[in-house]
Formats: sequence, C-alpha cells, structure tokens
Amino acid sequence: MLPGTGSDDTFVRSVFEIPLAAIGVRTLAPAPVPGAELADAHLAALDAAARDEPVLAGGVSFGAHLAAEWAVRNPDRCAGLVLALPAWLGEPGDAPAAASARASAADVRRRGLDGALAGVAEGAPAWLAEELARAWPGYGDGLVGSLELAAGRAAPTAGQLAALRVPVGVAACVDDPIHPDGVAEAWVDALPYAAVRTTRLAVVGRDPEALGRAAVLAWLHAGGRARD
Repeated sequence: MLPGTGSDDTFVRSVFEIPLAAIGVRTLAPAPVPGAELADAHLAALDAAARDEPVLAGGVSFGAHLAAEWAVRNPDRCAGLVLALPAWLGEPGDAPAAASARASAADVRRRGLDGALAGVAEGAPAWLAEELARAWPGYGDGLVGSLELAAGRAAPTAGQLAALRVPVGVAACVDDPIHPDGVAEAWVDALPYAAVRTTRLAVVGRDPEALGRAAVLAWLHAGGRARD
C-alpha cells in the first residue's frame, strides 16, 4: 500500500492494515523515498513484493495512481487493486489535488516547513493538519521535490484502466474538494470490474480505517462481478 502526496507509510497503514487483515491479507507499506526518486522507489517496492506471486496493490491519492500505473504495466503480477481517493485521470492539469500540491510546495519554499504547516493548520481539517505536521518533517529537504513530482505526474488514462481485468475497489469521500468523488466514479466507469464505496472526511478523521474498509468492501464487490 502506497501513501499519498506528502503522506507516509504510517498513515497508509492506519487506513489499510486492519481492513486487509480482516480478509487475510498482510499489509506492506514502504516508507517514501523523498525527492526525484519517490515514484520510482514506490514502483520498485511493488516489483519486489510481486516477485514470487501476484499481489493486491493499492494506496491513497498519489499512491493509488502509482498502484494503478504499476498494474497497467504488470497485469499478470497484480491480483487486484484497492484504491482510496484517486485525484485525476491522465494528465493532472488543473485538478484540485495537483494545484494543492503545487501550492504547498511553493509555500514550503517561501515560508519554510513551519510556516507552511501553520498555513495548513488554518485551512485544513484538524486531523489532516496533524497528519501532515507529523509526516512532512520526515521528507526533509526532499519535501518540495516530492510535492512537485506528484503534482506533475500523469495517472493512468481511462483507456489504460479499461485494459485491466482484475477487480478494483475504489474509496471516495463525498465531501472532499481535493479528491472529488466524481473522479472516483470516472475511474470505476473506466474499469471493467470495479466498484466504489464512499465515506466522509470527518469519519476518516476519527477512524482512518473507514477509508480502507470502503476500498476493501468495494474490491470484494468488484471481485463478485468479475466472477459472474
């Protein structure tokens, strides 16, 4: 399971570890490698995990994009996808999540880490501000580069997703302006065997596993469709 932009393995574990354990799946969550190697390191971690047998891959936001990108390249090594909060299809363009990451990178460059985190605390839900205050320092000098890399990297296109023949579960928050639930619906529409389940940001703030449960339940439903 791969973390989102500026997030880390601690948060992605809090989302997925227990929901996946409930269906007998062990969670591997690599720590981010900050900077220019961020995406390549995550993709390499998936390669390593799938060395002996196909794996269930997934992640949150940018991590969801990378997991799907890897599955498109390695369809025979992927047993399915559990994806939370995909942020765009294809090129990022002016997607809210890409704009937010670019703005955060610019703010860190201008005001430094503490100043940028103070800005986050003013506008984001308290639980999210706390998560970023914990995760961002771990990126060190690579934080700006990591944010900019994520903001500029294309997600799979609808056509690429259409070629995936594995079950895919997608979780969305109906009240998330950064990861609109309409994007999750567009991913599900493009995928042959996919389902979406939703929750709300306040619920995730109290219980991060709610996001993982939504993705896993959607994956189970999609798996039933694939067998029909």
